[in-house]
Amino acid sequence: MSDTLNTTDLEKRAFLVGIRDNGVSEEEAQSLTRELSELARTLGLQIVDQELVRIRESHPRYGIGKGKAEEIARRVAEQPVDCLIFDTDLTPSQQRNWEELCGVSAIDRQELIIQIFASRAQTKEAELQVELARLKHRLPRLSHTELDLSQQRGGRYSTRGAGEKKLELDRRAILRRIHQLEKEIEAIRQHRATQRKRRDRVPIPSCVLVGYTNAGKSSLLNALTNARVLVEDKLFATLDPTTRRIELRRGRPLLLTDTVGFIRRLPHHLVDAFQATLEEAARADLLLVVLDASDSERDRHYHTTLDVLSQLGAHDIPRLVVLNKIDLLENRRERQELQQQYGEAIAVSAQTGEGLEDLLSRIEELLGGSLCEVRIPIHRYDLVARLHQEGCILEEHHEEKTIFLRVRLDKRTAGQLREWIVG
Repeated sequence: MSDTLNTTDLEKRAFLVGIRDNGVSEEEAQSLTRELSELARTLGLQIVDQELVRIRESHPRYGIGKGKAEEIARRVAEQPVDCLIFDTDLTPSQQRNWEELCGVSAIDRQELIIQIFASRAQTKEAELQVELARLKHRLPRLSHTELDLSQQRGGRYSTRGAGEKKLELDRRAILRRIHQLEKEIEAIRQHRATQRKRRDRVPIPSCVLVGYTNAGKSSLLNALTNARVLVEDKLFATLDPTTRRIELRRGRPLLLTDTVGFIRRLPHHLVDAFQATLEEAARADLLLVVLDASDSERDRHYHTTLDVLSQLGAHDIPRLVVLNKIDLLENRRERQELQQQYGEAIAVSAQTGEGLEDLLSRIEELLGGSLCEVRIPIHRYDLVARLHQEGCILEEHHEEKTIFLRVRLDKRTAGQLREWIVG
């Protein structure tokens, strides 16, 4: 098995294979096949042919029956194909069996997504995370990296062959590197925790954009903050979180963060590796779940997003659905029906700016918090200034020794000022 599918020299030609078992509906299988095509194109591959195979039970050798596997091998031989891509997880032995049968590289969905992430990584943090995911995926496949290891002989006094020794050395080297990467990523996580503690001293509400890849999260961040984040019509255009500070009405600050997009069957190695990045979502005051309103798959993407948020422990955080790209919907009634379907979602267009003011107003309303009555000692005007900065002041008047305010506060700020809250 080749370590990496090299797509830099020439445009590689791919044969896609989807596998549908009894647990997947026909509609879902077709949807996953279309998504696999988009993933392949994102990596710069040319799709030569594809096949959706229906099976009743998994077969250990190829994942599908031997007759169907040989039929695919004949089709591969008749066309200029450089690689097979499977929309399922291949075991290391299945991967090797396919490569021996067809004579071309074979990769599964996990490896395809990892390679896309590798091609997109821009920062040191993202590079570390992707390398960790790649090594964890590669480790159980080491025995198949060189197909002729079993033919190698050597060594002294009937000890192990040279090939076996090299395999063990490679394994140890990878395990050491994995351990090193995990330590570096943990250091990043600790650094984020330190930054978060500093922010919590003067807490500013945080709002995190989450959603399926290519839903338009980066475009929305740019439209709201002029962040100039890279925007491409490709899957996983953004890997690194970007946080920008914006001012709501009455000058109230807000931290808005863009995150990596989600996808069905996201490799667990990537979920683990990107935990340091994705934990921003788990600590947000509000989640903006961004959906592409023009995408017929939006409901599946919505439920995938909820599933990933649940994995991250972020399922209890307040969230607001944002229907992006409504400029691509000509039917206004369809817009209204979609808004009702997702619980009074906000319809916007990051491209035209439509609905952005409504979105900011709704964010401010949701982050407004509970109504509190506060009495601040006259000599603590710094706390009054803080309430003006972080809360929504409804009433304020001076008493003999205190300043009385009726204000809406988020839970975090209210907890820190609880000794002055009187009602």
